[in-house]
Amino acid sequence: MVTLKTKDETAKMREAGRIVAEVLASCRAAVRPGVTTGELDKIAADILKRRGATSNFKGYGVPVLPPFPGVICTSVNEQVVHGIPGKRKLKTGDIIAIDAGAIVDGWHADAAITVPVGDVSPVAEKLIATTEEALRRAIAAAHVGKRLGDIGATVQRWVESQGFSIVRNYVGHGIGRAMHEEPQVPNYGPPDRGLEIKDGLCIAIEPMVNVGGAETRTLADRWTVVTADSSLSAHFEHSLWCTVAGPVVLTAPQGKAAVAA
Repeated sequence: MVTLKTKDETAKMREAGRIVAEVLASCRAAVRPGVTTGELDKIAADILKRRGATSNFKGYGVPVLPPFPGVICTSVNEQVVHGIPGKRKLKTGDIIAIDAGAIVDGWHADAAITVPVGDVSPVAEKLIATTEEALRRAIAAAHVGKRLGDIGATVQRWVESQGFSIVRNYVGHGIGRAMHEEPQVPNYGPPDRGLEIKDGLCIAIEPMVNVGGAETRTLADRWTVVTADSSLSAHFEHSLWCTVAGPVVLTAPQGKAAVAA
């Protein structure tokens, strides 16, 4: 568990967050029918190299899993998380979740977006909007003195009110000197439970929302997680620095407000 304590630590995490935001913005701009998920991965790799950052995804998993081969995760349609970039061409009506990370001088950032490919169905539009709004509401709940359960309860209430389900097998996490640290940050559960949010705590909040049931399964590649009922899934994520002034979104797009209300 990391709590930022110095200006130098904060600056490095902010820089990692800015790079992740740049990666996601560039990948979003490149999403169109006919582009491959591997081409999106190359865009991300080029930005990391140009900015002098390291991928925290590529090679991840050893020794428990085969090393992840990409610098981003590209999860299409029923794929929830950890989709492997490659030769798959996107087509009109698809949705794609792009999960990106970066390391700057040993400090990590991690964020995700879900993007429509051309015109998509009304249910896909609603799913994307609902998941992004769930993240916005979760960030607003991440105030010093509150508890992690307040974040999960906020997400669950909103998502289920919209007729969708929350993935339970995968949750948010602490972030800082490693991409995945304690504490876990679930997207469900009762309020006023779990770890109290302290000044300086760094966490990644990442609601994963399904059109159908919450159940998932993992494909034979041992990475790609899909919905058990093959329904659409969406994923949004930001890395936060919790402060007494409010949660600071380290991975906010350039020009967006960094401190949530």
